[in-house]
Amino acid sequence: MTIRWAAESIWEQVAPLLPGFTVEILPQIDSTNSELMRRARAGQCEPTLLVAERQTAGRGRLGRDWRSDGQGGLSSLTFSLGLVLQPQDWSGLSLAVGLAVAQSLHPALQLKWPNDIWYQDCKLAGILIETTNVEALRYCVIGIGINLLAQDSTGLRTPAAWLQELVADADGPGTLQALVLPLVQAVQAFETQGFAPLRAAYQARDLLLGREVHCTDGSQGVASGVDAGGALLVHTGRGMQRISSAEVSVRALPPLPPAQPT
Repeated sequence: MTIRWAAESIWEQVAPLLPGFTVEILPQIDSTNSELMRRARAGQCEPTLLVAERQTAGRGRLGRDWRSDGQGGLSSLTFSLGLVLQPQDWSGLSLAVGLAVAQSLHPALQLKWPNDIWYQDCKLAGILIETTNVEALRYCVIGIGINLLAQDSTGLRTPAAWLQELVADADGPGTLQALVLPLVQAVQAFETQGFAPLRAAYQARDLLLGREVHCTDGSQGVASGVDAGGALLVHTGRGMQRISSAEVSVRALPPLPPAQPT
């Protein structure tokens, strides 16, 4: 099946913001993130959108696999945006990216700190951000994977959600075109302003807010939003703890049922 990608339209939207910008669509690759990181380490630092109709070795945060089943790019959308980025503070970039994606896709989507997009307590999309130094520059690769159709959740810690639950006619090309320009605009705004201006908008979609959470560093308590730098705030028995995303995963307990009238 031939997929009709709107590469030229995306290029026309983004090129004025990113001089030298290119769009590449590949039928198959190990990982779009890995490929852009390889290119950057070889000195190729042009702003690039790399889309794969199939990934054979997609990766998520903390080295986890990201599934891509190869059905012509129809069941999932996987792509990476690579560009030189020089923010004063990198903290909160994954939250800013997640917010841009959620806002572009559907009002019902929520954000699970630090880098996942959920729908009804199921994971719909994930984000993986990697960077490398190239001489005096820092090259940033933002990888995004979105379930478009129903996914097999066998063996997954979290059941999968998919975009067609919310947008019946969602497909890869249309979803990509809806995302790329807002994503680039959000990343450029983050570069100059940081995460702080986005804090309220993030909180409005915060899946963890007010829920009991268990963290892999041993912390547990009630999630109390994020701070101006994007760190998770957890109210524990030792008081409010600030948790960074470097090596910590967070598991939320199911929300409590509503109280019954007495």
